[in-house]
Amino acid sequence: MPVIKSAKKKLRKDKKLTRANNVLRDALKKALKEANRSKTAEKVRQAVALTDKAVKKNLIHKNKAAHIKSKLSKLAKPAAKAKVVKKTVKASPKKKSAKK
Repeated sequence: MPVIKSAKKKLRKDKKLTRANNVLRDALKKALKEANRSKTAEKVRQAVALTDKAVKKNLIHKNKAAHIKSKLSKLAKPAAKAKVVKKTVKASPKKKSAKK
């Protein structure tokens, strides 16, 4: 146990921050499991948002977040492709640039 007053305060703050970090970390793990299980766009979106929050709070490294988000986007794409209706897009005529 700390003896100095500032060390006692630091211990209290560290405990509070640890609890907050554990809540976010657990929510991220749960969201990732849900996204992998159901593979819906909404679940994937929630998992990506929690991943970004975890990076912002330095709970996970940004490269790990990129890896997670890439994996999640692969889950969402097959479902998104099934719902998207193909539209024909007319090509606009190209404008010629005037040379000076």
